Amino acid sequence: MTLSMAEKDRRFIWHPSTQMKDYETEDHILITEAEGIRLYDNKGNSYFDTISSWWCNIHGHNHPRIREAISNQVNSLEHVLFAGFTHENAILVAERLVQITPPNLTKVFYSDNGSTACEVALKMSHQFWRNIEKKEKERFVCLELGYHGDTVGAMSVGGTAVFREQFEPLLFPSYQVPSPYCYRCRFGKDRATCDIDCMTPLREILQENHDKIAAIIIEPLVQAAGGMIVYPVEYLNELGKLAKEHNVHLIVDEVAVGFGRTGNMFATEYATIEPDFMCISKGLTNGSLPLAATLTTEDIYQAFYDDYAKNKTFQHGHTFTANPVATAAALASLRVFQEENTLARVAEVIRPFHRDMDAFRELPYVGDVRCIGMIGALELVEDKNSKRPFPSEERIGWQVYQAGLKLGLILRPLGNITYLFLPLCTRHDELSEILDRMRMAILTIR
Repeated sequence: MTLSMAEKDRRFIWHPSTQMKDYETEDHILITEAEGIRLYDNKGNSYFDTISSWWCNIHGHNHPRIREAISNQVNSLEHVLFAGFTHENAILVAERLVQITPPNLTKVFYSDNGSTACEVALKMSHQFWRNIEKKEKERFVCLELGYHGDTVGAMSVGGTAVFREQFEPLLFPSYQVPSPYCYRCRFGKDRATCDIDCMTPLREILQENHDKIAAIIIEPLVQAAGGMIVYPVEYLNELGKLAKEHNVHLIVDEVAVGFGRTGNMFATEYATIEPDFMCISKGLTNGSLPLAATLTTEDIYQAFYDDYAKNKTFQHGHTFTANPVATAAALASLRVFQEENTLARVAEVIRPFHRDMDAFRELPYVGDVRCIGMIGALELVEDKNSKRPFPSEERIGWQVYQAGLKLGLILRPLGNITYLFLPLCTRHDELSEILDRMRMAILTIR
């Protein structure tokens, strides 16, 4: 008997972050092609890719410049080890990254996904303090609703329970501080009048334990997987100030929010902070191929620069580090930003996007609207006055997701958070259509 693709998928594949029982009688959508901000399936349906295929796609699917760069590279060099060897694409991408990131970041270490980019920063920070004979500085500080990936180190500094609770015995301890979650402020404050009171626990931890702490890791301005929590730039500035005062490294995880997502090339640019590490991935290649990078400072680099016998070498590497085809895609994507004046163009879409998102507040179950750049999120609640959430067993976000698919819209939820993570190439007419369909999907609740 010949099995269909859907039957083979169900028989052989275990999909990520998916309860497979949900697809016991329902097929995964089989995507056959993509163009711009649309995906097309094998049944002739099209979908707006409003979450940029897990936050990667920036310039649109199948961008000709990136497609050409990949094709050309495959014909000359598809892979080479990156220990003792190098190649032009890796050099040029690193040069460009150093040019567009904070000026104190001068060295680029490649890996192949966001989790490992963060893992590299954690390990570099940890070893830096050992290399300079401050071995007691081995703990990390993170936010309660933070997310930095699914590897063991990244989970150890993540606070979003759904991603880590099953693996607690494997994780190393870290200091967790409250997230700057203004809609659900645990201090009972209002953003208009508060004095960033949620900073107090971090301040106390640093005062009491700075001699034990290697680094603070944070997603700048948006806690993405934790619920698209957009927080004040004042919080980020104060955090950076405290890290410097207490001689603690600052790791900014720009994996999700980098490359124009917030309106600037990097979210860090909104603040006055000076990070010691920056982690990037996802949009680096426009989602075409896996690639990541961890940028750091000359001072940190020099702490590893010594005779081999002294064991200060950073013993970390990935088989596909700086893959030539992936770096060709990254170089092309970075050039597209310049050639198409991407950030200036997207600025014209951001204002109407935020205005139209704000209009969702009138809907009965929309408790909060959060926007920054091309990211917009709706927190759906059972009662708007009390902010009482829907019971988790109702899976309200999943209901909206299913309704969205019928409308040709991908609204993959984060619990009861329905969000848009739009490609930067989204046009005004596409935006209007997306928001109209999103409204219809939310009106199907209950």
